[in-house]
Amino acid sequence: GGAAVQRWTCSWTDGQHAAAVEVVRAAISRGELYQANVVGHRSAPYTGDPLALARAVAAMPGAAYGGVLSGPGWTIGSASPEQLVRVAGERITTVPVKGTRRIEAGSKQALRASEKDRAEHIMIVDLERNDLARVARTGSVEVESLYDVTAWSGLWHAGSRVAATLAPGVTVLDVLAALLPGGSVTGAPKHAACGLLAGLEPIGRGPSMGAFGFLWPRGLDLGLTIRTVALDGDRVHLWAGGGITWGSAAAEEVAEAHAKADPVQRALAQVRPSSC
Repeated sequence: GGAAVQRWTCSWTDGQHAAAVEVVRAAISRGELYQANVVGHRSAPYTGDPLALARAVAAMPGAAYGGVLSGPGWTIGSASPEQLVRVAGERITTVPVKGTRRIEAGSKQALRASEKDRAEHIMIVDLERNDLARVARTGSVEVESLYDVTAWSGLWHAGSRVAATLAPGVTVLDVLAALLPGGSVTGAPKHAACGLLAGLEPIGRGPSMGAFGFLWPRGLDLGLTIRTVALDGDRVHLWAGGGITWGSAAAEEVAEAHAKADPVQRALAQVRPSSC
C-alpha cells in the first residue's frame, strides 16, 4: 500500500527552541551541568499505509539500525546510524554520535576542526566510559576510536567507539540499567540533564531517543532511536535535537535540529499513494 504525508507542524517555534537553548546555557553557567541534549518534536497528518512510511524511513542509506516495529494503532520506523550498546560474549561496546554538519563544501573539515563540537563529543565519551565501567572488569574500559567523521544521508556525524570486558555475573538487564537513557541524547551529568530537559522540551520523547534492536539471553545489539518516526492512527511524529554546551549558539542549534529532521522528512515525502 501507498501513503502520503501532509504539512508538518513543529511543537515549538524556532524562537521557543532558541529560548530553551539559553535556559540550558544559563544552567551550565551556574555549574548545574556541563551539557544537555535538547530535543524538539514535529508531526504531520498522513493518509494510507503507516507501514509504507515506516519502511521508507528504515530503508534510508546509512541506517545501521534500520527497521520497523508495529502493534495495534502504532508503527515505528528507525533509520538510526548510532549504536547504543552491543554485547557479544564478554565484549561490550557503545558508539556515541555527537557533532553534525550538513554535507557541503568544507563542512567535513569544519566539523573536524570545531573546538565546540569536539568538546561536546569528548564529554559524552567520558560519560560512556563511566557508564561502561559500572558493568565492566576494572581497568578494561578503552576508547578504541575517537571522533571519527562519517556520512549519513547528507550529514556528517562524529562518532567514537568505547569498549570494555564485562564483569563476571553481569546480565543483559544490568547493561540496560547502566547505559539507558543514552548519554548522547541526555547530557552530562546524566541525571541533572534529564531533570532539566523534562521541564524544557515541548512534548514527550515517545519511542525516540530510546533503544531498538535485538536482545537474546546472553547478549544484545541495540541502536539508539534517533532518526526515528512514530505513527499513530492519523499522524506521523518525528523528534530531533542536539547537545547544548556553554559554547552553543542558539540559532546554530535550531538549524542543526532542522538539518537532522530534513532527510527523514524527505524520505517520507517520496512515498506516494499507490494507484489502481
